[in-house]
Amino acid sequence: MRLKNAKAISRMRDSGRMVAECFALLKENIRPGVSIRMLDQMVENYIAEQGAEPLYKGYKGSANNHPPFPGVICASVNHEVCHGLPDDRILNDGDIIGIDIGLKYKGYCGDACYTFPVGTISPAAERLLQVAEEALYVGIAAVKPGGYLYDIGRAIHDFADSKGVSVVREWGGHGIGRVLHDSPSVLHIRQNGRGPKMRPGMTFTIEPMINQGGHEWILLKDGWTVITKDGSLSAQYEHTVAVTKSGYEILTKL
Repeated sequence: MRLKNAKAISRMRDSGRMVAECFALLKENIRPGVSIRMLDQMVENYIAEQGAEPLYKGYKGSANNHPPFPGVICASVNHEVCHGLPDDRILNDGDIIGIDIGLKYKGYCGDACYTFPVGTISPAAERLLQVAEEALYVGIAAVKPGGYLYDIGRAIHDFADSKGVSVVREWGGHGIGRVLHDSPSVLHIRQNGRGPKMRPGMTFTIEPMINQGGHEWILLKDGWTVITKDGSLSAQYEHTVAVTKSGYEILTKL
């Protein structure tokens, strides 16, 4: 677990601010009739204007034969859990779309996700978005120096159970800094023990994926898109956080 000094945290704060600004831009433009590809191009242009580097475009994952990711944003619609492709699909009234953005600026990364309603969504979808966002902040509230890493997942899992929704088991958060994916792994479910202690200078993402139905998922043949096995809606929210001497700082929040 690489601890960051004040200078590194400051750089990550800059990267995180740019990620948050991308979401502010998207919020103004997500509506029925808009293509996902247009949203992807909009974010790509904005990142380039800031002198930053998109982290997802061309990303291959862990296997050498894995197809490179084709866009700047991950765009997961309705029953898509994560890693949806930013293609030519048109958004419809009542959809929900989770958009994940990662970028690097002056050598340091920022990573976050937000799920947007498209037009007027159903009460059930609205509740899912509310619960999923609350689950993120329940997890963040467990971050503190001297606390234990696994307390984050336990808090999220307990909260999801209390709301009658499920947490995706296998996909979790991760350390972040000079590289997008670093140690530690941050799962969002209950685990045996409490895990390593959190220390000031640790930086990682918390990004629970919350399903209306069961937690099981299927990976599509494109090698990227993950969908719910039962076809239920899924929503995700994510922040990059730093452990501080007194608690935590959210680095991807405006």
